[in-house]
Amino acid sequence: MRTPTTEAGPARGQTPRLDGKLETIRATLLRRNPGEEEFHQAVDDVLATVGPVAARRPEYAEAKLLERICEPERQIIFRVPWTDDRGEVHINRGYRVEFNSALGPYKGGLRFDRSVNASIMKFLGFEQVFKNALTGMPIGGAKGGADFDPKGRSDGEVMRFCQSFMTELHRHLGEHTDVPAGDIGVGQRELGYLFGQYKRITNRYESGVLTGKGLAWGGARVRREATGYGCAYFVAEMLAARGTSFDGRDVVVSGAGNVALSAIEKAQQLGGHVIACSDTSGYVHDPRGLDVELLTQVKEVERADLAEYARRRGDGARHVAGGSAWAVPCHVALPCATQNELSGADARRLVQGGVVAVAEGANMPCTPDAVRAFRDAGVAFGPGKAANAGGVATSALEMQQNASRDSWTFEHTERRLVEIMRDIHAACRDTAAEYGAPGDYAAGANIAGFVRVADAMLALGLI
Repeated sequence: MRTPTTEAGPARGQTPRLDGKLETIRATLLRRNPGEEEFHQAVDDVLATVGPVAARRPEYAEAKLLERICEPERQIIFRVPWTDDRGEVHINRGYRVEFNSALGPYKGGLRFDRSVNASIMKFLGFEQVFKNALTGMPIGGAKGGADFDPKGRSDGEVMRFCQSFMTELHRHLGEHTDVPAGDIGVGQRELGYLFGQYKRITNRYESGVLTGKGLAWGGARVRREATGYGCAYFVAEMLAARGTSFDGRDVVVSGAGNVALSAIEKAQQLGGHVIACSDTSGYVHDPRGLDVELLTQVKEVERADLAEYARRRGDGARHVAGGSAWAVPCHVALPCATQNELSGADARRLVQGGVVAVAEGANMPCTPDAVRAFRDAGVAFGPGKAANAGGVATSALEMQQNASRDSWTFEHTERRLVEIMRDIHAACRDTAAEYGAPGDYAAGANIAGFVRVADAMLALGLI
């Protein structure tokens, strides 16, 4: 171990400068998980910041806590056979990576998308461990999904796939064991089919086994909006720490799904002027400010692309096919699409355009080069494990309501969300300052989350 230092080390976006012990941990991880670039990137982000903690707490090294935290407790991979509407048989691959349960039952979403593979599942599960720890709620970290794309599939096809998926996965779940939620490709339709099959197989109405449910069957108010709302609240806290606010600030959001739409709505309510968002077709720039009601109608009801929004909005709104929303100058940037979507070139362009705050509404949407550019420019940067933790925090609130057979009002639940996001911001800010990196929310998030999990693992013995 190196001697204690006040340097917190580089956050994600800088080449890790690791001491011998941490470099050995990294080398072992690379050897044991070959080709899993997303997972390597997520681990590098944490290893690059926790050196001072390891130096200050030698008991962590003695118990090999870093090595244990980087290794999932359990990885489940299984086949998912199903038939389409023509009777043709398809085979997909399902995953559940139960990463760490030191703080509580495994908690994390299910993603149905062609991009799903072992590396992405492990990266997301690893991030979830620290994100869930930051919420202060008693939940561990996990992630799962399948390389199945529900887009363009009929309700019957999606139902048959979900039933087959849950037929295998159910044996690993339980409200005190592992509690999945939705993610990309898994909304209330998919969650309904999954919960129905779980209920059918187990003969139990175990509401707390899934979160993100519909309000009529055990869901919680604000859960749908929570990730996007929480991201906007985190930005408000970062801006307030710098003596400013959303008022009069131009905001650009990537994505046009649930998280992005909620972030747009809340950023506008907090005084921001949201002028652009994107989808797979390109981006729309609306200098007057995005019309959230029309945008929601186009994207969530009609499932059309942003060209339709621009056509109906008129009056200066323009759709740029195949373009990146990061071409639009702004003061606040909220990447809410998917991992590694905001490049170093995008970041440098945003810095030149006057960006002052960036918060990740998605999981690791900024590349390492992008984070480096924001860091070097002094931009307030909220990493996903802090800025988008509102979703899983509200899932934990849903679990509370299920356990007590209760249902809270929207206003009460949103107040809880605001409190949680303020606490997360304070933990990141204060921890970064404690370790000599004031204003570095990435370092603060990594260290605060790591210490909470590590202390629990120490208390529980060799697990």
